[in-house]
Amino acid sequence: MRIFQLKGHKVVLAATFLLFFGAMDLQAGSLPDFTQMVEKYSPAVVNISTKQKPKKSLMDRLPPNYKIPDLPEDSPLNDLFRHFFGAPPHGPGGGSPHGHGFEGQSLGSGFIISKDGYLMTNHHVVDWADEIIVRLSDHREFKAELVGSDQRSDIALLKIDADDLPVVAINKTKELKVGEWVLAIGSPFGFDHSVTAGIVSAKGRSLPRENYVPFIQTDVAINPGNSGGPLFNLNGEVVGINSQIYSRTGGFMGLSFAIPIDMAMNVVEQIKEKGFVTRGWLGVLIQDVTRELAESFGLSRPYGALVSQVQPGSPSEKAGLQTGDVILSFNGDEVANSAALPPMVGASLIDHPAAVEILRQGKRQTVEVVIGALPEDASLSMGGAGSHSVRGNRIGVKVRELTSEERDQLGLEATGGVLVDEVKAGPAQEAGVRKGDVIQMINNVRLKDVADFKQQVKELPADKSVAVLVYRRHGPIFLALRLPKNE
Repeated sequence: MRIFQLKGHKVVLAATFLLFFGAMDLQAGSLPDFTQMVEKYSPAVVNISTKQKPKKSLMDRLPPNYKIPDLPEDSPLNDLFRHFFGAPPHGPGGGSPHGHGFEGQSLGSGFIISKDGYLMTNHHVVDWADEIIVRLSDHREFKAELVGSDQRSDIALLKIDADDLPVVAINKTKELKVGEWVLAIGSPFGFDHSVTAGIVSAKGRSLPRENYVPFIQTDVAINPGNSGGPLFNLNGEVVGINSQIYSRTGGFMGLSFAIPIDMAMNVVEQIKEKGFVTRGWLGVLIQDVTRELAESFGLSRPYGALVSQVQPGSPSEKAGLQTGDVILSFNGDEVANSAALPPMVGASLIDHPAAVEILRQGKRQTVEVVIGALPEDASLSMGGAGSHSVRGNRIGVKVRELTSEERDQLGLEATGGVLVDEVKAGPAQEAGVRKGDVIQMINNVRLKDVADFKQQVKELPADKSVAVLVYRRHGPIFLALRLPKNE
């Protein structure tokens, strides 16, 4: 910016003021106004409190004539009694030493999806509740019936006995864009109908132990009590359900996660129709395709889900999927990474065929898999032996055959694979191979024994990434092994 100075500093000062306040007006004009949206849709947002019948505490196990000393209200020993016995012997809220403690209570949020009283919240808000109280914006309170809930998606459906209720509008999450403004209404720390706003930071986030939910990440200030509340777009439509925060302190730290509303509505419809939720199942353990693995498979870029294990009797085994296949697309939708596949499969119709595009031995092909129903404990992520051993000098490991006892302990088949006895500096160590790993495949070739391992290592190409499948106690994993060019 250039400012011309004429006779002193007045012109410069005036120009600066004009530019400054002009920029403020421009910025203010570009920021959204949430007031009308809040007035229109906040009546459909509710506060949820729960009560849990007190369980028998350690107080009940004390001898009948045992007396607990009378402690001052500010005594630090009261915390000790709360921890071990559920209540201090005296003071506010304190009960009889032989009573049954307190009733548990939790606070959360929810929103009404039908005029006849159906509303949604998080599973964890109402889990283990003996009584659920829903408070509307007009201060009316209702006892809610838990129609059903689903722990995997963290969705619960409630019903209250009321008519002609205000409802929210629903939008498809696919239309939501990163960078878009969003707004949350809820009851953080019990403060009803608190409004916070921010933007969508990312979509399709996968969180630990949350394989089936492609979370919406936002920077909206979410705190305890916001759980189960709606996330709105600028059109006043619900695009997600606020569910989790990333925090080291228990409070908001800039990372909030919401369940996509289209997934939540699918769960709700299943609960209404069947009373429970079913999900599609392939029966494979998968992992990400790294840059090095992509090179070894001949992919131009790293994407897809690499199959590290096909579970026996699963739909994938019946369809002929194999360990080492890279799943590139599912029913025509590209699989960006391993985290993208479980939600796709989970939302599929049971007993219906799905087109799975795979890369096998450098060639693309499409396999038809009849989707099964996910078992309760299933996941979508993820004879004597000779005594001789051999050192794979080219890669820096020493391997040997496995004993039958070792195979039993690891749950491996009776034959195939070699056990890593020693790892020295070299390509294998750089790839992440560890002592105790069982090497099962090298360069898409299954290893039968030590002699087979020796032959495959001998044929490894230099200056090229090669996929190596190893088995550890937690399961199989592919590693990218690369021999130096001058080896």
